[in-house]
Amino acid sequence: MSENETTECGSKHLMKGVLLLQEKWVMLIVSQLLKGPCGFNELARKAEGVSATTLSQRLLLLEESGVVTKTIHSTMPPRTSYELTAVGQAIEPILKAIEHWSKEYLPEEKVCPLIDELKKEG
Repeated sequence: MSENETTECGSKHLMKGVLLLQEKWVMLIVSQLLKGPCGFNELARKAEGVSATTLSQRLLLLEESGVVTKTIHSTMPPRTSYELTAVGQAIEPILKAIEHWSKEYLPEEKVCPLIDELKKEG
């Protein structure tokens, strides 16, 4: 498949990005890391509702995708922090565009109850 070829669903490059970003909690994790490096527990608190297992899985996915780097600090007790790579930083305009679109076109009174339900599902 050449650079310009598409799949039945559209550009293969678009689909790769969508498949990564559509994973539950990924965009929230990235948006938190855009503010700076975070430890695991800090991310868990900020991503209210995510289980520790799911957070671990998403961070591993982001690390394997080159979006996040994990640093293990040699302190006592050992501490781990996560930080966006340049690839991860490049997601910022995408999230800002989604946020702008959402503010402009999605009525809060209809969407917020759906978000609350999704959070309950963990």
